[in-house]
Parts: sequence; structure tokens; C-alpha cells
Amino acid sequence: MNFLRKIVYPFSVLYGVVTFIRNFLYDIGVFKSTQFNTPTIVVGNLSVGGTGKTPQIEYLIRLLQDKYTIAVLSRGYKRKSKGFVIAKNNVNAEIIGDEPYQLFLKFPKIIVCVDSNRRRGIKELEKLQNPPDVILLDDAFQHRKVKGGFNILLTPYYSLYTNDTMLPTGNLREFALGAKRAQFVVVTKCPDNLTALEQQKITDNLNLKPYQKIFFSTIEYDKKLRGYNEISLTHFVGKKILLVTGIANSKPLTTFLSNENIEFIHLKYPDHYNFNNNDIEKMKAFNNSLKSIILTTEKDYVRIFDNFNEVYYISIKAKFINDNKDFDNTVEAYVEQSTRDS
Repeated sequence: MNFLRKIVYPFSVLYGVVTFIRNFLYDIGVFKSTQFNTPTIVVGNLSVGGTGKTPQIEYLIRLLQDKYTIAVLSRGYKRKSKGFVIAKNNVNAEIIGDEPYQLFLKFPKIIVCVDSNRRRGIKELEKLQNPPDVILLDDAFQHRKVKGGFNILLTPYYSLYTNDTMLPTGNLREFALGAKRAQFVVVTKCPDNLTALEQQKITDNLNLKPYQKIFFSTIEYDKKLRGYNEISLTHFVGKKILLVTGIANSKPLTTFLSNENIEFIHLKYPDHYNFNNNDIEKMKAFNNSLKSIILTTEKDYVRIFDNFNEVYYISIKAKFINDNKDFDNTVEAYVEQSTRDS
């Protein structure tokens, strides 16, 4: 592995230089960024892989949906459609992508749409008969054609961007100095018992600018399973189940289940994996041998639930370890002020 990293390292340097020049040209105004009248909150990261963007988007939805009309605009990763698509009753995960479809099913009061061209997507939203009061841009930190009104950068506890390197040697999409565009930096997927001393060490490591604030969040698993029906996770203590995941990092989930004394066989697939007929048959064979249930993530559920009579998913929420009032108040103040000014 180290040998391979050395071989591809020159490509990492080249990729980093190209992205640096691109960002510099945006910073000095050679490349133009469009700022819209509608308040826009960007949620993104510097690295590829799961940093907890969807739980963070859901947190913002819960924070704002009772007071404002919200739209979530995503590119719809691995969808089979093209251009701007707004979620309606005839959509599915193949049309808009698994995570947008998850949000569409979960939050009926909001607008969910996809477009790889975020600038075009925002224009389409602003042309609606009832346009949104605020737009949440999912995974758009590198989409410099749009200048977000408020930028939230996520970095996972186990892989801080300051400890990473550029693609393809590491996982960074751009150099760590790109973090300066964020007003908030959220360290995600932290242990529940993260101490104040550990938080300070991470803060020192990230070396934020004076205008930036740092927050620490963890993942909270819902012990009530949903899908086929609703049932408590404790019902399966001592029983072996089939766990199916197609996410970037399944370790937090498997650790949680183990701590809850849940035995499982784990079928692990790549992030956003498109399950085929052979995969489905394999799951059914395992499930028949176990004579139990299939448990999956909420994101994976929307792609496989039509194939089974009895399948459940486990929901997650982003939960701040501390300072959530400061986070909430600052975001709400931005939206309120921007809505008033628009």
C-alpha cells in the first residue's frame, strides 16, 4: 500500500495544484460565483466518503422547517435521470438518488430536487410559483459557481482533513486551506464521551480562522426500527440478523449493534451501491437460513425495500455534544436576516 501511494503521489500533487489554481481564480474574481437572493446554506466537506452530510442536512431541516419553506438541492449521486428534477410522487431512488429520495419520503413539507448544476437548480427553484424561503445545498462546498450565503464544513473525527492528503493518495478533493471558506466547521461522528481536552486538541489541530466556529457532533441511532412495521431493536437481542449496508463507513453502525448485543451477519457493499438481482437473491438466501430479519440503513432501504416482505431500517440523527444553541441561533439569525433583506 505504501509503495502504491508513492507511485500515485505525483498525481496527488498535480491534482492539488489544479484545484488550488481553480479556487484562486474564483477567489480573485476571474471565475465568477453567483450569489442568489434566496438564503443558501452549503453543507459539504473537503474529502470524499461519508462525513455525515445527510444527518446534518436533516438537522437543519428540523431546525428550520416549522418557520420557513425549505428546499434541498443535491446533485443526486448515481441517479439515472439528467438535468433538474424536482421530487414528486412518481419519483424513486433511481430517478433522484438514494439520499434525496430518503429526504423526500421523510420530510413531506419540504421541496427536494436534484441538479448537478447548482446554479441552474437554484434558478429553477426561484422560478417556482411558491419558491422556497431557504435552500440547503447538499455536498456543494466545491461548487464554486454558487457563492453560498452560509457554509458548513464537515470533517469526521476519525479522519480530520488536516491529517489527510490529496486524491488519489488520500481522500481530499482540495487542499486543507479551502476550509477558510466555511463559517462553521463541524467535527462529525465523534465518540459520545469526547472530553473537553480532546476537543481542544482537535481545535488546535484544525487551526481555524478567528471568524470560524467549531462544533462537535455524534451519531445517535434510533432503537425503534421501521420499514415492514415498527419494532424495538431490543426484540432482536440474542437473535442473529442479516445486516446489509452500502455506505462509506459501516463501523459506527456495527459497533452500535454489537454494544446492543445484536448478533449479525454483515453483507457490506460500496457506498451508494446499486443492488442487482444476484445481490437480492444472496440476501434472501441468507435471510432464509437465519429465519430472522434483514436490517439495513435508511439510505439503503429506499433502494431494496421493494424486493422483500420483511426488511427494516435503522434511523440516525446528528446530535451536538455541546454548543448546539450557538449553532442553532447563528443559523436562524442568518436565515431571518437574509429573508428580510431579500
